[in-house]
Amino acid sequence: MKKLYLSACAVSCLLGLFSSCMDLEPEDYSNINTTIFPTTENDALALVTANVYATFRNNSYGGIFNNASGVQTIGEMTTDLGACSWGGTAWVPLQQHLWDSNHEYSTINYTNFAKDLGKMLLTQDRIKDIPMDDDVKARFEAEIHLGRGWLGYLLWDFYGPVPLATLEELNNPLGDIIVPRATEEEMRTFIETELLAAINSPALPVKISAEEYGRFDKGLARTVLMKYYMHVEEWAKAEEQGRELMKSEYGYGLMDHYADIFTLENEKNKEIIYACVEQRGISLQLWHDHVLPSIYPTQNTAIQKWEGYKVPWAFYHTFEEGDERLNTLVGSFIGTDGTVWNEEYEKTIHTTIYGQGAVPVKYGEDPNSTGDGSQIDWIVYRYADVLTLLSEAIVRNGNAVTQEAVDLLNMIRERAQLKPRTLADYPTVQAFLDDVLLERGHELWWEGNRRTDLLRHGKFVQSAIDRGEQSADYRQLFAIPQSVINEGKGKIAQNPGY
Repeated sequence: MKKLYLSACAVSCLLGLFSSCMDLEPEDYSNINTTIFPTTENDALALVTANVYATFRNNSYGGIFNNASGVQTIGEMTTDLGACSWGGTAWVPLQQHLWDSNHEYSTINYTNFAKDLGKMLLTQDRIKDIPMDDDVKARFEAEIHLGRGWLGYLLWDFYGPVPLATLEELNNPLGDIIVPRATEEEMRTFIETELLAAINSPALPVKISAEEYGRFDKGLARTVLMKYYMHVEEWAKAEEQGRELMKSEYGYGLMDHYADIFTLENEKNKEIIYACVEQRGISLQLWHDHVLPSIYPTQNTAIQKWEGYKVPWAFYHTFEEGDERLNTLVGSFIGTDGTVWNEEYEKTIHTTIYGQGAVPVKYGEDPNSTGDGSQIDWIVYRYADVLTLLSEAIVRNGNAVTQEAVDLLNMIRERAQLKPRTLADYPTVQAFLDDVLLERGHELWWEGNRRTDLLRHGKFVQSAIDRGEQSADYRQLFAIPQSVINEGKGKIAQNPGY
């Protein structure tokens, strides 16, 4: 996959096929001579890489998973486990649930990526007649289906339904067409249909090989579909996907120690379902740059340290004593200047609660970093996520706490060196659901799951109110950017409340 990023560079100028899924601005792209490009299998590979895979990157400030403004970062910042020392108009409104339709960071993923749904569909059309092996073409088509379904899910999760332009509309950029937002039913059907098309394709591998690491596979497709089914409360279907992902042919398992998941030495480990491939000179993630205090001790002293993101002390204190996961969520350390950095000290340098919290170190060091950027692959989905979702789906589907569900949760707890739960610990279904929600927070902090988890448990708004914010039900979705509403000329509806 690292080679695919390089092959896409030469065609990057061809990717602005239209400027918006919502408003197909009248720009003439007829100067792209399709008799010259794309005409070969390599051309098709370049288009799929640049128009599908490029969306799901974490490359500095680019890609939907980037550490500055990607969906994981923005989502976490609206919950009880996200804070940022920088404060200001970018971060505090997210923490206070006061963002609006002009807030740059809560709207940027719509502005940057909604158009990519159309790019992917155009790519599918432009490669369909290229002479190549049928299996190769079928795999490209499956990857495009997966990309469209996955991106559709991510956008829908944040903003609700988005415009779903047809191929006819996309191929008529001079028509000044404004495509309205899909209905809720249309959006749900789109997500499920696209993901199932990828899963049902014989050309998409169950699990990619080490040589193709970074390409899509059925494990990723089923993981996204499972998350979708959990979101729409189709518990039986979610359970089915989770059980499928436990089968031996997928090859997933838990690492022995939490910290080992996120290191350079253990890239491509068995717990990873999908990661953004990082490689120096091509693509780097900026996690440590965003989180480490300037005095945090690192072996590589060249690593940039901007001290931004935190885990609020209130959430930090919900961890049990002896939890191994606290080895990478740091509440106390001796700084390079001899300062004892802890909660008491940290509150003296950040006077508002919006900048206070433990340091979510999470990832190991990149010994080759010469400033900002790490080449450690950025993990998007992993097996612990699936196991905890499956335990929840089993209980919700049967409306009863089972030993199997408890055992699945205990796989995560025991890895963290915690005492296993028993059936007797859960006198009610709600007691289990509350515990699995907390356990997922402890396991998956700053991996982009907390907002969706709180929404599914009906606690997103109340959690904000409990910590003193003035939230409301309409905050369960972000606003459509005001610029998009304006360009929509009355055909693009804003989410209620904004």
